[in-house]
Amino acid sequence: MYKNLQSQIKECDLEIEKLLHEQIDNDHNKKQHYTDPKIHKRVNKNTPKNIDLNLMGYQYFEGVDLLKIEGFSYQTLLILMSEVGLDGIKKFSTANQFESWLRLTPNNKISGGKVLNSRIPKGSNRLKIALRNATNAIGNLKESTPLRDFFHRINFRKGRVSAINATARKLGVIIWNMVAKNIPYHNPKEYLYLDEKRKLAVQKRFQKQVENYQFSANDFNLLTTWFLIIYKKH
Repeated sequence: MYKNLQSQIKECDLEIEKLLHEQIDNDHNKKQHYTDPKIHKRVNKNTPKNIDLNLMGYQYFEGVDLLKIEGFSYQTLLILMSEVGLDGIKKFSTANQFESWLRLTPNNKISGGKVLNSRIPKGSNRLKIALRNATNAIGNLKESTPLRDFFHRINFRKGRVSAINATARKLGVIIWNMVAKNIPYHNPKEYLYLDEKRKLAVQKRFQKQVENYQFSANDFNLLTTWFLIIYKKH
């Protein structure tokens, strides 16, 4: 049964790749875009194999790089493409309409100018679940980022469930603005992936050791070049 299920998953992956190629290759506006590979982005075990979702996602959304959002995985990108797609997101006139469709906007009940209830309405869909999973990953980040800090502020005041809903709603706003208005995602704190952080830490430690032994500037440049060559090989 395991082998049978694995073969069916491979068939699904091939069908996904075929459908993506049909939509991208037949549209010159999508096909013309190109982005560098994200070698530091972790690939989930459920991500379709042998498909460059980094490039295909960039081309599908016509030059919008949604994977720059911290916590946004290849699986989240694929669910966004399959559940709504580029044309589907653009049909929403505002970000609030997109949030309401996702059922992430609080259903405020007001009487006499006082808010009696502000619960999230019942109901769910695959994209809402995917965004909630992404926000859960954002909340688990160890380094400070704007989204992670926002998550922890809500978590401190109202608890983790409210923090997940609020951050998922903010993710929906970011996605709509990126796709509908073609606004690139900007993280002022420059979020780095794990391998990039390790590389910078090794370089910093190496530089400190060089300064302790009082090497000349030329010697330092040669040693740095040597280190980068060795690092790339490994």
